[in-house]
Amino acid sequence: MKSDIHPVYEETTIKCACGFEVKSRSTKKDVHVEICSACHPFYTKEQRLVTTTGRVEKFKQKYKLK
Repeated sequence: MKSDIHPVYEETTIKCACGFEVKSRSTKKDVHVEICSACHPFYTKEQRLVTTTGRVEKFKQKYKLK
């Protein structure tokens, strides 16, 4: 292998928005994610409702449509 062409592989912490942290190794120092296996509905078997009401109205208002 050639020397001085590879990125530094160091210990890092992966942090989720829910507060879950995992220690790992990566070329990036700290990684922040929005959702992880500890809080994702597929893995937790919980159903969450995503509110999408008002999206059409927001779009119409943004582009001033009738």
